[in-house]
Amino acid sequence: MYEYHIYSQIKKYSKSNKAFHMPGHKARGEFKSKFRDAALDVTELTYSDNLHCPESVIKKAQKDIAEILGAEASFITTDGSTSGIYAMVYCASKRGNKLIVFRNSHQSVWNACRLFGIEPLIVQGAEREGVLQPPDGDIIEKLLSNDANISGILATSPDYYGNVAPLARYRDIVKKYNRILLVDGAHGAHLAFGDKKGYAGVYADMWVDGAHKTLPSLTQGAIVNVNNADILVNAEDALGLFRTTSPSFPIMASVEYGVKYIANNTKILYRAKTAVEQFKSANGKYTVYPSDDWTKLLIDFKPLGVSADLVAAKLEKKGIYPEFSDGRYILFYLSPLTEPSDLSSLEKKLDSVLANKRLKGSYREKPPVPEGDRSYSFQYALRKNSEWVEPDQAVGRMCAKNAGIAPPCIPVIVTGEMITLAAVKALTQARHTFGMKDGKICVVKKW
Repeated sequence: MYEYHIYSQIKKYSKSNKAFHMPGHKARGEFKSKFRDAALDVTELTYSDNLHCPESVIKKAQKDIAEILGAEASFITTDGSTSGIYAMVYCASKRGNKLIVFRNSHQSVWNACRLFGIEPLIVQGAEREGVLQPPDGDIIEKLLSNDANISGILATSPDYYGNVAPLARYRDIVKKYNRILLVDGAHGAHLAFGDKKGYAGVYADMWVDGAHKTLPSLTQGAIVNVNNADILVNAEDALGLFRTTSPSFPIMASVEYGVKYIANNTKILYRAKTAVEQFKSANGKYTVYPSDDWTKLLIDFKPLGVSADLVAAKLEKKGIYPEFSDGRYILFYLSPLTEPSDLSSLEKKLDSVLANKRLKGSYREKPPVPEGDRSYSFQYALRKNSEWVEPDQAVGRMCAKNAGIAPPCIPVIVTGEMITLAAVKALTQARHTFGMKDGKICVVKKW
């Protein structure tokens, strides 16, 4: 059984006098009455250790986490997965000025490429049931074989829909060409347990686990892992740059707890997985997206002829808050802490909502994510002056700022691409978008 080093230490000293050190709330008065665990919120002290130069409890916690996850080194971050993404792209920038990225990469990937002057080479898989798939290895090998300036791949796996990329194939390709495999595994921390099927750590040189997404950890808790000694020094340098110097000790403690709790109690993982499978088998009336990840329960409302947006809104009125609706699918984001009773409640309330006959015929087909028309580079477009224009005026212009649909936060147009009519239609028909301002699209200014 693994011990909870960080939590045990800050709990041990929780009754100490906090009048003479940060934070400013001092765990007193009304603040303490409203935030009952305020006494656990401390700064870097002799007993609490320091995230940027750990020597005691944090050092022990990170060593244990690395052992559990199968990493050479693991680093806790309280900045979500974003600081880990920045660290990975920083490491990539030391090996070349180009990086293969997925089209459905998180916004932090594009921001990191912008920050480090990296040219993202975009690869896009085919669609399956309206959802982009991870690209196969052939296109990736073709790119790597023809360009020595490509440092490697930054894959997203699993993605928001639970699609797991062919990481074993990617690993073999990068080894063949002496490049690196980086994985944004923010949605897959739970895959480290059980059979480890699809877990990024089995294949990657460096990867990020978003502990708070699927483990019992506080929001913003994540882990950066390294399995390649050649990039370890750069990774440590990067984390020194991008992690906050005022990390939350409760978040750090919760990251260690989340990993170790599942490691110490794997039975709850199997119980939750079994409950999900039972839900699917007992509800054949619902079409479920064939996700590779059991924690992503996506119900397809196209076969029912019903708008997923309307169903999601009605479920919220019944106290069920899904992760998102994209118009066709509703994502119910589960975890090892999901109880069988949760799924029973979902089944009853979903049946109740769909009993409303007025929902029939409300489904509207959403536009597919168009393939990008790339004429200029990402970095070239960033260097140019830009302006915001109405969507109909953007067709045929060069995109100056990524814009896409949220959820699932996939860019429809990427900086440097020529904006097509299909891209404009996809954006203007979407319920929620990102990268647009007052309905306008950012384009490169004409000469």
